[in-house]
Amino acid sequence: MEEQKRENKMGTMPVNRLLLSMALPMMLSMLVQACYNIVDSLFLARVSEESITAVSLAFPVQMLMISFGGGLGVGVNALLSKSLGEKNFEEADRAAMNGIFISLLGAFCFIFFGIFFCKGFFISQTKDVVIVKEATSYLSICTIVCVGLIFQMIFERLLQSTGKTIFSMITQLTGAVINIILDPIFIFGYFGMPRMGTAGAAVATVAGQCVAAVLGLAFNLKFNHDIRLKLKGFRPKKSTIKRILVVGLPAMVMQSVGSVMNFGMNHILLGFSTTAAAVFGIYFKINSFIFMPVFGLNNGMIPILSYNYGAKNKDRMLKTLKLSIMYAMLIMFTGLIIFQTIPEKLLALFKASDNMLAIGVPALRIISVSFLFASVCIILISSFQALGNGYYSLIISVCRQLIVLLPVAYLFSRMGNINMVWLAFPIAEIVSVSLCIFYFIRIYRKRIKLL
Repeated sequence: MEEQKRENKMGTMPVNRLLLSMALPMMLSMLVQACYNIVDSLFLARVSEESITAVSLAFPVQMLMISFGGGLGVGVNALLSKSLGEKNFEEADRAAMNGIFISLLGAFCFIFFGIFFCKGFFISQTKDVVIVKEATSYLSICTIVCVGLIFQMIFERLLQSTGKTIFSMITQLTGAVINIILDPIFIFGYFGMPRMGTAGAAVATVAGQCVAAVLGLAFNLKFNHDIRLKLKGFRPKKSTIKRILVVGLPAMVMQSVGSVMNFGMNHILLGFSTTAAAVFGIYFKINSFIFMPVFGLNNGMIPILSYNYGAKNKDRMLKTLKLSIMYAMLIMFTGLIIFQTIPEKLLALFKASDNMLAIGVPALRIISVSFLFASVCIILISSFQALGNGYYSLIISVCRQLIVLLPVAYLFSRMGNINMVWLAFPIAEIVSVSLCIFYFIRIYRKRIKLL
């Protein structure tokens, strides 16, 4: 009776319908998340270019927080889904509770950074007093109240791990809508609120995240019957934490590499102008509308792969992978067309000056050439994580962003032509997709083929 109650659709539903039912709510919520990410910049563009630059320089630390939550979520997701596939319900419950415990420890680390190191972080990048002040006020709030973001992410991953993606979507939608509503109120001082400028964007962001975290906890307690969250009698379990981190830690580091890359690129671009750094930040905001749906597709795919790997169902695994790559390429091709045909209109959303347009239009067109390669990389890298080979993902990410992208961007910057810097992105993506294919063939021969 207990086994039947906790049986999961990931082992029975037709694969295409399952993938779409799991992924579409996540893709929709990720699109809203993209709005969440871009709204701050859209409103701050009406304040000043310094505000846009400040948020761009804060982005690496925000990426670091997201990397921690996302990487931990991958580890919890993989262990929990695999345990459910094996009908090991006690380990699934332990994975959930220990994942929450690790989230709390991570939140304390970011709060410590927010209190003591924010200002120094920005002084290391620019001497512009206005930008340092605006960036410090923004990031201090985001880090000191990071519990909302980090707990929102872990509770959403628990829902995704068990196929409850509709509830995960609701939490993200709620947080995003709250942020979008509060942004202009706090930034410009509507309805009797003080005009807070850049700091107001941060307050709106953390408010949405905290509400989403509470909602995510409530959904897990009331509707997620595949796992049981109980504080009473909970003790951290070393073996479970180790299994989570074996997959999750490489994913954290892999995603954190993006933060290092972003920090390095800001340094390179500030050598040209603060406008160049602002363009780079705006690019990341715009491209989230293309990449976020693919990440949503990933979030739907990972538990299906992990579950069927635990259940030793090779056919369902391979079909899930093929469909995911096909859908990802379709999304990225759409993004490529948009970036190639209307870059001026995209930048105009941010009140782009003539100087920003001169830098930004070539940037969007050159970088978007890498989109199709990136679609394959994103799916294969996530499949490595789902199958417990997170270190492959880490190797690929380090090679792409630290060994290829940053050095190539730096060398090209020495030519004095900023357009050459953007070429580093497609070059790095070609190297990355080559490594992905190599490692997938290796995993297929050693593990998947033998199932």
